[in-house]
Amino acid sequence: MLSAELEERSRRFVEICNACRYCEGYCAVFPAIELRRQFTSGDLSYLANLCHDCRGCYYSCQYAPPHEFALNLPKAFADLRLETYERYAWPRRLAALFRRNGLAASVLALLCCVFFVWLARPSSPAAAQQGAGAFYAVIPEGIMIATGAAFLFAMLALAIGAIRFWRDTSSPSSLDARSFLAALTDVLTLRNLGGGGDGCNNKDESFSQSRRYFHHALFYGFLFCFASTCTAAIYEHIFGWVAPYPFFSLPVLLGTLGGVAMLIGIAGLVQIKLTADRTPASRLLIDIDYCFLVLLFVAAATGLLLLALRSTAAMGALLAIHLGVIVSLFLMLPYCKFVHGIYRAAALLRYAVERPRRARRSGPTTAGAGA
Repeated sequence: MLSAELEERSRRFVEICNACRYCEGYCAVFPAIELRRQFTSGDLSYLANLCHDCRGCYYSCQYAPPHEFALNLPKAFADLRLETYERYAWPRRLAALFRRNGLAASVLALLCCVFFVWLARPSSPAAAQQGAGAFYAVIPEGIMIATGAAFLFAMLALAIGAIRFWRDTSSPSSLDARSFLAALTDVLTLRNLGGGGDGCNNKDESFSQSRRYFHHALFYGFLFCFASTCTAAIYEHIFGWVAPYPFFSLPVLLGTLGGVAMLIGIAGLVQIKLTADRTPASRLLIDIDYCFLVLLFVAAATGLLLLALRSTAAMGALLAIHLGVIVSLFLMLPYCKFVHGIYRAAALLRYAVERPRRARRSGPTTAGAGA
């Protein structure tokens, strides 16, 4: 259950917003609020994860501090999101990792890197490290394949968390293709990071699209890297083409483009967080953000470094370190900021289902007013 004080404060805030409705055009949250007269804990979890933290509502709110209502919806929703991450985590005992994110990620990454460095075979001459199978000369193929277990564990934990979120928020059991398409469009375009159309309030009351663009770079960079891994698996297990591959091969091009995009996105987001106003933010959630961004940055940087130096004597050590970082990243995915993408996508899907009902309900009223 959500903490009583936070739940009550959040409920009071959304009830004030429901009466005011000044911020209706900023994002999906406020139209979703208008559909309700009462707000359960599940509704609050849904609304908190539907929020994209663009902060337009905070700087436009006439009831924000120093008003006696002290309405700070972005911070309340940020605190709620952290509680939902812990609430839906699987296994439950590992939910404590969210509040020890930095320590857990650091220790896990160190242990994984030490393990793979210890496991790595002695480096062979540089000339021998350029041919097919050079990576397997350092780390046996069976061990590399076994690292996929960490990824499967992460997918299982994330899937269970998503199911728990869907059930707890009383999301509809029946879905249609139009709702899926609408939600997918919102996810892929990050439409709600546009605020009211001019972007987010990253630092103060001025608008900017930079946060949206850097999120795009990180998001699509991550997808390109995943596509690179999948393509490499197809190359090897279907066509029999063993890594490492030439630079202008599809896996390498996808991985390079994805890694560079990730580094650009992460650098931009970190810069925005360093200069942003901390008042409408959750301090603990900011620390979790930094932890995830640093882990992603190291994963992308070590991958690009491995690509640049794979024909040198440093290849063995770099491969071991990169694999250690990747495995630690997989194991941390269900217990770091990555989960916000899962729950936010689920919240957008629920919102997409609600929107047709809202349109049907408001249609006759609009027509009557026009007549």
